[in-house]
Amino acid sequence: MHCTTAVLPNYNYNGTIMEKLEALFDHIAARVNVNLKPMGIDVRPLLKNAIPRERHLLYYAFYALTEDHPISFKFVNSNLAGSYFLGKTQVDRSVLYKSDVRGDELKQKGDVVEFNGVKTKLFYDEVIRIINSYLVKTLIHNHSKNPQIPEVFRILNTVAMHYSNIHGTTTEGAYLGAFSTVDLSVLHNCVIGDFSYVQAGDLSRITIEPGRVWLRANGLFEFNYLYPEGVVEQYVKLDENGKLSGKFIDYVDDLKEDFVPIYSTATPESIIDIPDSAYVSPYAVIKGTCEIGENALVVQRAHIENSVIGKGANAQENCYIANSIFEGNNVTAHGGKVIWTRNGQNVFVGFNSFVHGTEKNPITIGRDSIVMPHTIIDAEEPIEIPENSAVWGYVTRQADLETQCVNLDELAKATDVTLGNATFKGDGKAFVEAFKHRIDHIREENGAYFDGSDKTRGHAQKTQDACFNILQPFQAGPDAGMYPTMTIGN
Repeated sequence: MHCTTAVLPNYNYNGTIMEKLEALFDHIAARVNVNLKPMGIDVRPLLKNAIPRERHLLYYAFYALTEDHPISFKFVNSNLAGSYFLGKTQVDRSVLYKSDVRGDELKQKGDVVEFNGVKTKLFYDEVIRIINSYLVKTLIHNHSKNPQIPEVFRILNTVAMHYSNIHGTTTEGAYLGAFSTVDLSVLHNCVIGDFSYVQAGDLSRITIEPGRVWLRANGLFEFNYLYPEGVVEQYVKLDENGKLSGKFIDYVDDLKEDFVPIYSTATPESIIDIPDSAYVSPYAVIKGTCEIGENALVVQRAHIENSVIGKGANAQENCYIANSIFEGNNVTAHGGKVIWTRNGQNVFVGFNSFVHGTEKNPITIGRDSIVMPHTIIDAEEPIEIPENSAVWGYVTRQADLETQCVNLDELAKATDVTLGNATFKGDGKAFVEAFKHRIDHIREENGAYFDGSDKTRGHAQKTQDACFNILQPFQAGPDAGMYPTMTIGN
């Protein structure tokens, strides 16, 4: 799979010729377009314009080493500008730009996994394989649910745009729009629109429109929600030339300078007292007056300002939490934003949700409640969400909860519900129990229930002794922007 550079122009940035990087972009575009042409997608303009080429020279990649996470990093003909790696990862002929690849929940040799009622034993540690792909500020986490190759979490011929999440799913010939999430599904030749969330099993040759939230468990339940026309474009819009606009990116861009100091050194120092049982990544921003509770977890690229992160609470990658209180055991999934909000005990805020209160119009979320993935609560008046509730969709006023909020006990009794733009069909009890079980599993994995024993250690405890190493690209000549071919680890 050689990439020829003979017919490509010699792009020059400040005197630096980047022939091989341009050849790599061309190669990825060809591989992805072969799969997506039937879906009407051409990724070449996105790969050309989404990130200025010189930025691929500016940032070093870095990886974490711990005793608890087996490592295997293999980089071949790739660019890894500003990306983070933890656990077993192999990257081949791909471009990753400020992406986070967390292999801390990969399956291990000897594990027994079950697919469709059939159990099988793993004979190798699972590895994340990223091949012929372009991932921009993308989060990769969990472990693969692919029954064909349970030892491989595969991302192949895929383009994933700004702040998308690939969570526990194989992707082959897929396109993920900005701020989209694919969760535990398996994707083949699919197009996922901006700010869409799918957890719907095997998807082949399907186009998901922007702003759709779709959860499906075959034979059990199905939840569907589609944002009203014109709403998603206010918050996230990626044009055909890769230009991203909307309230989400405006909010993130206003705070990006806060990350500059901590990414300017290989060993940032903590500026806050952290309990022995908690972990705050040195690559997270802690700003203003903040409090971190026991067993709390704040990971890299999280941004915390003037907030309380209570006992057992967490803030995952690309989370922004400001002027808020987390009372304890709160989960804020990848990309969640929580501003001027009080979260009661055990509140879950789903992927890429935007819970945006103000000092004048604060938001209160009652204990044991679930903010569904990709929810927008943009308060124009004070909003109070009752305890033990599920909330979704587009909420700006208290009255909006009438069609976008339901008591979880009532939902557990339901079989067929239509509220506004949302429909639910199936076993309500199974839906609620599945959500609660998964949230509890996240807390357990993150170390929220740590009691001093090895059995209850989670990410907050296992990552405390991590050391960080940096990787830099070639700075000049035809190889400029490329990272050396290397193998690190076992």
